[in-house]
Amino acid sequence: MTGRHRRSGRAGRRLTVVVSGVPWDGVKGSERQLAEALTAHTDVLFVDPPVSPATPARYRGLSGAGRQWRPRSQPVSDRLTRLTPVALPGLSRPGVRAATWPMVRSQIRRTLREMRQWPTTVIACSTHDVLGRWGAGVTNVLYGTDDWVAGAELMRIDVKQIVAGEQRNLAGADVVLAVGPELAARWRESGAAPEVFPNGCDPDAYAGIGEVTPIELPPGFPDKIAGLSGQLSDRIDLRLLEAVADTGVGLLLVGPRDPGWQPQRVDALLARDNVHHTGPVPFERLLPCLARFGVGLTPYADTAFNRASFPLKTLEYLAAGLPVVSTDLPASRRLQAEFRELEITGDADSYALGVLDALATPPTEARVAARRAFARRHSWAARAARLVELLENREGTT
Repeated sequence: MTGRHRRSGRAGRRLTVVVSGVPWDGVKGSERQLAEALTAHTDVLFVDPPVSPATPARYRGLSGAGRQWRPRSQPVSDRLTRLTPVALPGLSRPGVRAATWPMVRSQIRRTLREMRQWPTTVIACSTHDVLGRWGAGVTNVLYGTDDWVAGAELMRIDVKQIVAGEQRNLAGADVVLAVGPELAARWRESGAAPEVFPNGCDPDAYAGIGEVTPIELPPGFPDKIAGLSGQLSDRIDLRLLEAVADTGVGLLLVGPRDPGWQPQRVDALLARDNVHHTGPVPFERLLPCLARFGVGLTPYADTAFNRASFPLKTLEYLAAGLPVVSTDLPASRRLQAEFRELEITGDADSYALGVLDALATPPTEARVAARRAFARRHSWAARAARLVELLENREGTT
């Protein structure tokens, strides 16, 4: 195993294993942000989804690593270790799939032995088979970051496989977290008792936005800019981006692009003079991009998957002091009930008008401060503290 390391003197310290559904690199998702926030309370082993030597580069994150043949573990900080396990090529195919997660669990155990620690908590952030495999005294947590069943239907993945894995993990979980009440309601029908556990943000990561040098844009690019940070995929309502671009304001798109997402229409959008796509940007280099935004966009399509989601980007825009224009999602409505300034619109024309109104409103110090204060109430630090409280309450009753 490359990057082998030992942590002498750590025996007895609490350790949480976060088995993520998305890799550490790339768009900084809820799994990674929760894992980082948990380091205030516990050591963390973050486990990437497994890769194989045949895994395409676009699914290996932004680390720049070549094809991976062996598991790789490396310290990220004094309290956080990252493990990228390996599996056989075709790891999600029937037949091969049956061997994938036993292999991954074996690699996790080997890493734990090298760390000389055993987990007090294991958090599964997907439907994969990782709960109930670690012996007595380990708390098993299912963290529903999205409605995976709705996502499988959207992405034409084997829904029966996802449902079976979800039901197995619900049965094996001691604590169940659901990103929103929509997912929680569905899981209650299966007999679970989920805690609604919304996404958060890291306010400190955006505090210095006024001090960074904004990224360079093409000559002649409009001064008024609407920005979208995140994955460009079929979660986005492309009509809304086209409508914003039709107004003539600058449209700055920051994040990876799914090549299968309406390629001809997206190509046409990106070819416009007032549209610029940066491509994937690591979280650590995101601030100069956001410094160009005059308004942040949450233009999600109206799908069952999105209706059960909680867009990270909305809170992150607010943490950066930006106004936000969102489509009409249940999570956005809940945020708007607390923070009236959040703009929610309907069709493409009203969305574009909402963007123009936001860009025309001066960014006063009071407005910026109010946005940041609201985001701070929804920090990942607060979410991590709540999870620790849930775990401690359970330990006190067992």
